[in-house]
Amino acid sequence: MNDVLETGTQQTNSLVVDMVSDLICPWCFVAKRRVEKAAAILGEKVEMHWLPFELNADMPVDGLDRRVYRSAKFGSWEQSRRLDAQVAAAGAEVGITFRHDRMKRTPNTFRGHVLLAAALKQGLEMQGKVAERLFQAYFVNGEDVGDPAVLLSIAREFGVSAISRVEDFDSSELVAEVKAAERQVSAGVQGVPQISFSGRVLASGAQHEELLASAIQKIQGGQCENGVCTV
Repeated sequence: MNDVLETGTQQTNSLVVDMVSDLICPWCFVAKRRVEKAAAILGEKVEMHWLPFELNADMPVDGLDRRVYRSAKFGSWEQSRRLDAQVAAAGAEVGITFRHDRMKRTPNTFRGHVLLAAALKQGLEMQGKVAERLFQAYFVNGEDVGDPAVLLSIAREFGVSAISRVEDFDSSELVAEVKAAERQVSAGVQGVPQISFSGRVLASGAQHEELLASAIQKIQGGQCENGVCTV
């Protein structure tokens, strides 16, 4: 997947892990932390290349009330809260304090993916900083990451040069890049996060850091088969 959304990326001596994710996927945030922990195990610098996937591609542009949406999706608000508790427990293991009480809306995430595409033009490091900020914004601060004003504030916070006004989120160039990337990655993705390294799938889901580190070592040693390294 390294040929997707590569515009403006720089040569790096880091290991680059491809992360197919959505901004409102809590397990993607957990996976980010576990990849970071895997890097520490390996003693390597690892950068993540964020690729777009929309869990709710038909979400209204302004999003929906989170309680209403999740009650309908999971059958009841009680079941939604049980699922939130599971992800909160996993988050606590990797230093994330999920604040579901602050999350009032389930947003449309397309413009957030546009922001990540714009950030990538300034390199993987910039994209990584913006990805972290977006996860923190939604899952910790309860910000509406579908709101163009919120996204513009984040773009300005990090100096994302391709986004200087709200209208830039509808830039034909950036929109086309994101849609093309979505089409390419969706062909082989059943759910997110999907984590890949050197063109081989490490994991579908937020696997633990020891397993991710082992899988990366196997790939580096040529021990994976048919494009997949099973953990």
